[in-house]
Amino acid sequence: MKEKKVPDPFSVQGNELGEQEIIHRPVLLDTLEELLDFGEGAAIVDATVGQGGHAAVLAGRLDKSGCLVGLDVDQDNIGVATGRLSKMKCRVELVRENFGKLDEVLGELGLEKVDVILADLGVNSAQLARSERGFSFQEDGPLDMRMDDRLERTAGELVNGLGEKELADLIYKYGEERRSRRIARSIVWQRSKERIDSTFKLVRAIESAVGPRRKGPSGRIHPATRTFQALRIAVNDEMGSLEKLLDMAPGLLREGGQLAVISFHSLEDRQVKLNFRENAKKGIYELQSRKPLQAGEQEREQNPRSRSAKLRIAKRI
Repeated sequence: MKEKKVPDPFSVQGNELGEQEIIHRPVLLDTLEELLDFGEGAAIVDATVGQGGHAAVLAGRLDKSGCLVGLDVDQDNIGVATGRLSKMKCRVELVRENFGKLDEVLGELGLEKVDVILADLGVNSAQLARSERGFSFQEDGPLDMRMDDRLERTAGELVNGLGEKELADLIYKYGEERRSRRIARSIVWQRSKERIDSTFKLVRAIESAVGPRRKGPSGRIHPATRTFQALRIAVNDEMGSLEKLLDMAPGLLREGGQLAVISFHSLEDRQVKLNFRENAKKGIYELQSRKPLQAGEQEREQNPRSRSAKLRIAKRI
């Protein structure tokens, strides 16, 4: 008998108006379910709740005595997550705030210690799909890149306002782009003729410096990838927020509590690795794996985003 295909709950779906909407697929979900150890009355934090993919599965393991706290700076994400988590048995608290202020949020909610803190870093599929957010170089849109629209500085302001050296340093530091000086020089030259106010204008400036995307294995990474990453990180102060979360986590976790971080580029993973190792040497953490955990072949095929995902988990001791 042919096996019946089960619909994928995280694929592109239609809403009640018949319009398609992107449902973000959470990465490494099975691995997290297996390795995160908590009871039905646990207090869990999803520091990057997004559209509630991870949170819905983890909160499903909680009863009425349990609590899920979800943070996100994107109001659209909070709205989707609110609907997805509305029927959970446990207490659900969704807060529009940066996870760098997690200690303040938990204090306001009356939670001194929690059992799990999960952070899935980076941009989700729904954000990338909306050209007006400016995260993707695949669609033309304004150079915004703010995850939190309450922030004042946009990517466009950085691109058009920074000096050539500052711009090159930013692209090299946060994008690990070896051709940063050539790219910065091209951007400055292009903006002298016309303000670079869209994603496609920025892509053209980058390509004029390093050439278009090549065909074949050597051209798998788009030439604009690292520059866009660098600008997004700078606009949202992602590395600063991550540092704050890592520093405060030991004081927020109960004994036996777990901190799980999913990163998507080497800067993030390196910061997490060093923090975990340092705290392990001090007797604060027990590392649950020496190397980062990664998606299996099946998940990589179903969800290309998972190919670059690295999960590290530390237990408070």
